[in-house]
Amino acid sequence: MSATPTTFPAGDDIARAWWNGVADGRIGYQVCADCGAVQFYPRSHCTACGSARCETRASKGAGAIFSITVVHRPPSEALRAHAPYAIALVDLDEGFRMMAHADPGCAIGDRVTAAFIPFGDRVVPRFARA
Repeated sequence: MSATPTTFPAGDDIARAWWNGVADGRIGYQVCADCGAVQFYPRSHCTACGSARCETRASKGAGAIFSITVVHRPPSEALRAHAPYAIALVDLDEGFRMMAHADPGCAIGDRVTAAFIPFGDRVVPRFARA
């Protein structure tokens, strides 16, 4: 099987830094230094107060499944080889929600932890039961 070509946009410096962190086994999120708001995904400013003083932190990668679905019809030909696969919304313990891959059999409410798996030409977070 050939490698799956990337389906991710090239992104800006903030996105590249986030993906580099994932490649090193970290899920980055931000906390505003002015108002304390937690946000995901990382941005150049706080979405709560507009401050540009956002600190990037590394999540412990633990949380609970908020929602999950199994993709049987992938959005591109490049992802067909991976189907079916589970995509979950996970509420991380640090106070943000993110979308990521999940192990088969995970269900809403399950406590999960992140691992990092190759997917195409990148590494992506994938959650498994804790």
